[in-house]
Amino acid sequence: MVAARQSEPEIAERKNRLYVDAIARHGADPIVLDATSTPKERAAAWAVMDGLFLTGGADIDPARYGQPVAGAVDLEPERDELEAEAWAAAERRGLPVLGVCRGFQALNVFSGGTLLQDVAGHAGPGYGHGPARQHPLRLVAGTKLARILVPTNVRGGVLAVNSYHHQAVRPADLAPGFVVSAWASSPAGDLVEGFERPGDRFVVGVQCHPERTESTPEAFERLFSVFVDACRGPAAGR
Repeated sequence: MVAARQSEPEIAERKNRLYVDAIARHGADPIVLDATSTPKERAAAWAVMDGLFLTGGADIDPARYGQPVAGAVDLEPERDELEAEAWAAAERRGLPVLGVCRGFQALNVFSGGTLLQDVAGHAGPGYGHGPARQHPLRLVAGTKLARILVPTNVRGGVLAVNSYHHQAVRPADLAPGFVVSAWASSPAGDLVEGFERPGDRFVVGVQCHPERTESTPEAFERLFSVFVDACRGPAAGR
């Protein structure tokens, strides 16, 4: 996100730094873009990136999934366009992709899915404004996400994760080609809070914010580590 454009720019900058740190501490060299990045900067990044990390932020414009605004807030169409370009470039090149919170939702929308625009009472206090609300995350046995987070539990397992989102993916909203890797209960019924694309390529999305380590199980460090390792594959092949 463009920190200077947010209502709390200092907090927004802290959020941005957490994403960068989450992959940098596992050996990545992040290329950071936002909606102000020029066409030249974008093209250069699409050509050399070894993977794509889509992070959290404002709601996606519902027009992108064919719906009127019915609960979505703080729309940033310029960011939607940037990330759609980034996803298309990653698809063309077959790169690893990780999506977190908004990034999870963006992957679903860009792949032909939809969103529930508001889940009453699901989000807790905003980051920097009190302890995170948490809820159980039920991992689906046999999925890539379950093997990463709980490798010793073949039944999948349950972890407590933070809840900073008011939008969601229901089973009927899931994009074609994705499989569910994690569920959470909500007033709107069971929500998809993790998904992945079957096969060898790393394409994984999680609805929680694992970069916020004070409210995230330590197991999620393996998610960032495995993502960075996956990105080394295309790098080694050039």
